[in-house]
Amino acid sequence: MTQPILSLNDGSQIPQLGFGTWQAAEEKAPAAVSAALVAGYRLIDTASIYGNEAGVGEGIRLSGVPRADICVATKLWNNHQGYDETLRACDASLRRLRLDYVDLYLIHWPMPRLGRYLDSWRALIALKKEGRARSIGVSNFQIPHLQRLLDETGVLPSVNQIELHPYFQQRLLREFHALHGIVTESWSPLGQGGALLRDEQVLRIARKHQKTAAQIVLRWHLDCGLVAIPKSVHPERIRENFQIFDFRLDAEDMALLDGLDNPQGRIGPNPDTADF
Repeated sequence: MTQPILSLNDGSQIPQLGFGTWQAAEEKAPAAVSAALVAGYRLIDTASIYGNEAGVGEGIRLSGVPRADICVATKLWNNHQGYDETLRACDASLRRLRLDYVDLYLIHWPMPRLGRYLDSWRALIALKKEGRARSIGVSNFQIPHLQRLLDETGVLPSVNQIELHPYFQQRLLREFHALHGIVTESWSPLGQGGALLRDEQVLRIARKHQKTAAQIVLRWHLDCGLVAIPKSVHPERIRENFQIFDFRLDAEDMALLDGLDNPQGRIGPNPDTADF
């Protein structure tokens, strides 16, 4: 089974399995990103706040994979929100990455207290028209934030990257995405702290398919129609996470994993109150 690709609402495409670089130190990013691309990943996710964009760009060049074959995503940090600030921040990210454009540029958090995400969104629309970002989206946006973007600009994000894993499945938000053609991308797709990977239901399915717990959870994301961006700096784990295209979960597996949902299972900050 080949790696699935999802179509975005602007006509572009995105691979369903990407490589996340959160907590990948600048000096480790080149080797990790290069290893991921050699393993077959074609979506690389970073952010200005990660402090590793230069290393990510170096890893892209080290891999030998043609730039045109790679979907590169980065994000606008909170202290750069605002129209002009966003334009400058995108240019700074491009300089660090040493790229002429990114395939996906995201507003990292809505930060409703600041009241500037709408101005930032208008800047992203301009960046897309100018070609500095092929597609534009958001991260950690809730339904009211998305609705405001639509009401004020008439332009919806192509992607909303949110915390999502079997312990926190965000079904109402995913329904809104589906209704409006927004692709849901999962950060922390394996949860945090290892609890999900030790869950007996997950381990039971892993034994059934002779796969690891992480492979089962990542396959769940794909079979739900989500984009997932697991992270690692270990080559063996990077390769292992990519080896999920030779099986699918059946209805019983999906029902068991769907049953793990906890609406209060959020691990990261609440986007309505997060204050960075």
